[in-house]
Amino acid sequence: MDYEEFATRTEQLKKRLYRTALLYLGSESAAVDAVDEAVFRALRGLKKLRQPEYFDTWMFRILINECKKELRRRKRELPMDALPASAQEEFDSLPLREAVRILPPELKDVILLRFFSGLTLGETAKSLGIPQGTVVTRQRHALKLLKLELREEAEA
Repeated sequence: MDYEEFATRTEQLKKRLYRTALLYLGSESAAVDAVDEAVFRALRGLKKLRQPEYFDTWMFRILINECKKELRRRKRELPMDALPASAQEEFDSLPLREAVRILPPELKDVILLRFFSGLTLGETAKSLGIPQGTVVTRQRHALKLLKLELREEAEA
């Protein structure tokens, strides 16, 4: 893959990458930074991409790693309790967002990629580096947990 093809394919993925980063990080500026960093890292590592047909899943995997790195950095720098109440309330304003946010990380990854980023089961499996059957199992488990959480929210 040459640099021109890289630029074209990256441009085609830009909105999906941004949406995924926004769901992970909850901040527009952090999402833009994560996408920029992911594109930069992908460009630097372009020669390592052995199978160009997996470019999309490769990009999502790099982005997920960047988002997780940012979340770890935030955890070290600023505990969630230290956020101003209004910012925390704004982040938690949607019941679905809150329900997804509290999922275990391995289940949250599957839900974000499958339903909010539009990846297929196979693409999700490749992006996360796990078997497709594991994606199916995690998706099923996550959907059950979300259903319970949202039902409790509706009853409250």
